[in-house]
Amino acid sequence: MAYIVLHRQWRSTRAMYIMMVAELFATVAVLVVFGIAQPDLYRTKLWRAGHELGFNSSPNVILYAYANHEPQPNIPFVWTLALTNFNVAISVISLFFLLTKLISFIMHVWYPVIALIFNVSLVALYTTSVYGQAGPDYLDPNYPSPVAWYIAKPCTVAANKSVQSSCTLAKGTFAATAIMLSITVVNLGLNIWAMLPNEDDKRDPDAEEGGAGSDSDGTPRMKNPASWEMQNIPQTPQTGTVPFTPRTMAFNSLERKLPLRQQYA
Repeated sequence: MAYIVLHRQWRSTRAMYIMMVAELFATVAVLVVFGIAQPDLYRTKLWRAGHELGFNSSPNVILYAYANHEPQPNIPFVWTLALTNFNVAISVISLFFLLTKLISFIMHVWYPVIALIFNVSLVALYTTSVYGQAGPDYLDPNYPSPVAWYIAKPCTVAANKSVQSSCTLAKGTFAATAIMLSITVVNLGLNIWAMLPNEDDKRDPDAEEGGAGSDSDGTPRMKNPASWEMQNIPQTPQTGTVPFTPRTMAFNSLERKLPLRQQYA
C-alpha cells in the first residue's frame, strides 16, 4: 500500500461545492460587518457604556496616562483598533482564498495537501477573531470582565437607544464571525477526511499510468519477455516476421529446418 501525498482526490465533490457556496455568503457578510465597524464605529462607545454599567474598565485610562505622562496601559484586545483592523484583513484574505480555491478546484489542482495549509490558517485566524470580540477585560481590578458585556448580556441592559443599536450590531458581527469559523472548521474536517488513507492508496500506480504492468490498451505486459510462454497470454505476431520462441526453435531443429531458411523459403 503506497500512500499518495500530493495527487489525492476529495471524498465528496458535492460537499466541496456546497461548502464553497456557504463560504461565499459568510465571507460577504463578514466583509460588510467588519468594513462597517472600521475604524471605530461602536468599539469605544461600547467600552464606555460597559464602564458606566459597571461591567468593564473605562476608556479614560488612556487620557489619564497622557495627562500624567505615564506609559500607556495594555489595552484589552477586545477594545483595540488592532482587533478591528485584524478583522478587516482576515475578511479580505478569506475572499482571496475562496476565489483561489474555486478556480483551482475547477482546474483539478486544488489538492488536499495544499488546501490543508489554507484551512488551518483560516481556522486559526477566525478563532483569534472570535476570542478577541468576546475577550476579557481585566484592566481595572474593580471592574473585571471575563467576557465582553455586549456578548454576555442582552442589549436592553443599556437604556441608551444608540448603545443598544451598537450592541446589536456587535452581536451580529460576532455571530457572522462564529458562522465563518464553523465553515472553516467543516472545511478542515473535509480536508482531513480526504487526507486519511483510503482505497485509492491501494491501487497499483503502474496499472494506472500504463507502465510495466499493462499496455496502453490494458493488455497485461510481462516484465521478463522470456517467460511469456509460461503465461496464458495471447501473442500477436508482427507483420512481415515470424515470431520464434525457444519451443519453436527446438521443434525446427528436430525437423532440420532452420528459422532463416523457413522464413525466406
